[in-house]
Amino acid sequence: MTLNFTVSPSFPNERISDWYIFNTWLQRALSAQVHLELYDGFGAQRQAIADGKVDLIYANPFDASLLVREKGFRAVAGPDDRADEMVVFTTDASSARQIADLKPGTRLACTDDPAVNTVGRILLEPAGLGPDNTVTVQKETYVQVARDVLQGHVDVGFMPVEAFEGLSRLVRRDLRPLVTSQLHALFHVFLVGPALAARSDEIAELLTGLNDSDKGRQMLAALGSTHWRRVSQEDAEFMIDIISTLAQ
Repeated sequence: MTLNFTVSPSFPNERISDWYIFNTWLQRALSAQVHLELYDGFGAQRQAIADGKVDLIYANPFDASLLVREKGFRAVAGPDDRADEMVVFTTDASSARQIADLKPGTRLACTDDPAVNTVGRILLEPAGLGPDNTVTVQKETYVQVARDVLQGHVDVGFMPVEAFEGLSRLVRRDLRPLVTSQLHALFHVFLVGPALAARSDEIAELLTGLNDSDKGRQMLAALGSTHWRRVSQEDAEFMIDIISTLAQ
């Protein structure tokens, strides 16, 4: 039996090879065939989830809520050193220096990531901006979001801080963050599907055990973290409740 593994599309492109290295390690650790499928956008990945083609996923906070509450997935592990924060950014040449400088009619670019977009909308509230007085341009990837901002097609973009920091230095040189969230409550999480439920404790121990060796810590660093912790179902439910509250 081949297990299907995927990762939220929010990670920087330069980590693609690192996720394939991680997948090779995971196959050996589980003594199982694990197929890593990386999707270009959130829509394609959610279709795969709907089609039952995902057994293990490193999910963003919003998709975690869908998978836990509607698809029977279980939380097993997540980063202990990095919460998911979001940034609203513009070009360095923009006259806007803070959120309050933005005006009705502001054009914004974002992906189909409800967690990022929900927080981004909250960050725009001090300027009196909402869906009724802004223009939203939806893109497939965060690279496309940055490109639209750089080319002046939109005024601001929404992006996870990790994705923003993953942009090349040349790109970030011409971009300027206006505000960054400080929620400290949302995070990506490894989830196992019903087909792997019986091995959830084993998988949690394998993932958190990476902290215990130099090779494991090097692998974590390549994926943008230094330490993974056990995440209980209660931890995941608490995060999901926060997302639900923010979305109201």
